[in-house]
Amino acid sequence: MSIRFTTKARRGVAAMTVVTGLALGVAACGGGGEDDKKPEVSSSTSRGNGSDPSAQENQTNDPLTELRGSNGLLLQISSAQRDAGGFVTVNGTLKNDGAESVVIPAALSGNETEIVRNGRSLGGATLVDSKSKKRYYVLRDTDGRPLTTAGFSTVKAGDSLPVFMQFPAPPDGTVEVTFQLPTFASGTIQISG
Repeated sequence: MSIRFTTKARRGVAAMTVVTGLALGVAACGGGGEDDKKPEVSSSTSRGNGSDPSAQENQTNDPLTELRGSNGLLLQISSAQRDAGGFVTVNGTLKNDGAESVVIPAALSGNETEIVRNGRSLGGATLVDSKSKKRYYVLRDTDGRPLTTAGFSTVKAGDSLPVFMQFPAPPDGTVEVTFQLPTFASGTIQISG
C-alpha cells in the first residue's frame, strides 16, 4: 500500500509541475496582449474625461476593422499580431452602442460542447485564410477553455470591454484574413509581425 501511495504522490507532483508550466506559458504568451490593451482602456476612459493622450487615441481611432453585431454591439479590432510561438493574437474592444444594457449572446461562444461548458466567451471566433482555403479556430488550453476573453455576460449602454482571441498562425506569407464572429458581420484584417 505504501508503494501505491508513493506512485500516486509522484503522479500528482508531475501533473502539478506540468499544469504550472502550462499556466506560466499561457501567462507569458498572453501577457504582451494584456499590456498592449491597457493603454486602449485608459485612452477610452480618459477621452470621456477630456484628457488628450494623442498616441494612445490614435491606436483606438484607427481600428483594423469595425464589425456590427446584434442589439447595438460593435467589435473594433485594433490589432492582429503574429507571435514568435506560431500564434496570432487579435485584440480589440467590444462596445455597446445601444441605449440599453445588452446580454451577450451565447452564440459568441460557438457551439462546441467543450467551449460552451466553460461559460460565455468569444470562442466562436474564426480566422479564414482564403488563399490557403483554411479556417482557424480559437485555441484552447489543456482543460478545453478557449484562449480568449471570457466570463462576461452583460455590457451596459455606452460601456466598452477590451477583448482578445488567440489563434494558430496562418503561413508566414498570409497577411490578410477574414475575421468571423457569430452574430457579427465579417471583416478583413491585416496580420502584422
